[in-house]
Amino acid sequence: MNTAGTGDVIETSREAEGRAVTVRVRYFASARAAAGVDSELVQLPASASVADAVAHLRTAHPDGLPRILDAASFLLDGIAVRDHDRPLPDGAELDVLPPFAGG
Repeated sequence: MNTAGTGDVIETSREAEGRAVTVRVRYFASARAAAGVDSELVQLPASASVADAVAHLRTAHPDGLPRILDAASFLLDGIAVRDHDRPLPDGAELDVLPPFAGG
């Protein structure tokens, strides 16, 4: 780790790469059934985006979840995600919302 003369700490890229973010993924309706859990903690590299989290979920639950993820909407800390390249902060909550039928 490098330090500047003003007392500020500057991370080197190698140190930042070694870190991870932990995200709580919550599943709703058919996504819950496909994942087989209500929620789970997922660890991803510090530079991970929503798209990276979705890719991880596809490989972690390959049987039924990928099809649902294709049509799902996502909330990141309660806010709708439009840009899947949005970075994930450590401790974030990512909700997987499949399309809902009703009327």
